[in-house]
Amino acid sequence: MKQIFVELPTVARMLTLSESTVQAMVRLGSGHFPQPRQISVRRVGWLLREIEEWAESRPASDLPPPPNTGARKPRVATQKQQDTPGDQKVA
Repeated sequence: MKQIFVELPTVARMLTLSESTVQAMVRLGSGHFPQPRQISVRRVGWLLREIEEWAESRPASDLPPPPNTGARKPRVATQKQQDTPGDQKVA
């Protein structure tokens, strides 16, 4: 069965945005981001189709993607500053 409605955490993950950013875009009005729909008395969700259409309507960016700042950088091996007393050289 195909999913029709998606909740806020799923919308945020789909768009790689934070939940608070999605909520802020919703508050800007219907021209900026799809409005959530009332699913039941205490539950709202977004139509999957509207989220996909909004994402596809975003203009292409001229900016290159940022470098991956989350990846660990390789460690550079460093020389020992001093020989420790237990490291005696054998002749």
